[in-house]
Amino acid sequence: MTLASLLSPDRVIPDLEATDHWPTIVELVEHLVEGNHFPEHAKDDLLVALRNREDQRSTGIGGGIAIPHCFSDAIDEVVTIFGRSEAGVDFSAVDRALVHYIVLFIVPAQQHGTHLKTLAAIAKILNSAEVRNQLSEAENSAEIMEVLGSPAAAAGD
Repeated sequence: MTLASLLSPDRVIPDLEATDHWPTIVELVEHLVEGNHFPEHAKDDLLVALRNREDQRSTGIGGGIAIPHCFSDAIDEVVTIFGRSEAGVDFSAVDRALVHYIVLFIVPAQQHGTHLKTLAAIAKILNSAEVRNQLSEAENSAEIMEVLGSPAAAAGD
């Protein structure tokens, strides 16, 4: 599984506007709703689920990466969005570093196996210093998608 296979160019934000933790998550969710990738009627429930998840433990996993995620009854397949912050966002990450790469994903309720596989695949892909360097140099959504679909991303080295 590549992260690119979970995304499309219209679900990549190469330069997030938000600079704080929660507004960044809201910006990502609003982008999904505006692009018709997540139902508007379920947006408030999604934000509550994401807030509850963030309140349990930060999804900032270190290395400049955050992976906010939750379950939803409003979808039938995994919905994913990628955002990049050049300035960095304080996600209270385990290493205390600012987060530059955020992958928010929503899993259909009761698909716990899918949740774990998706989380592990995203973490493995973004764990690669080479991939993160290439992401920092990408100039737009198309180039970010190229990086995320590259052999380096697939290998997660």
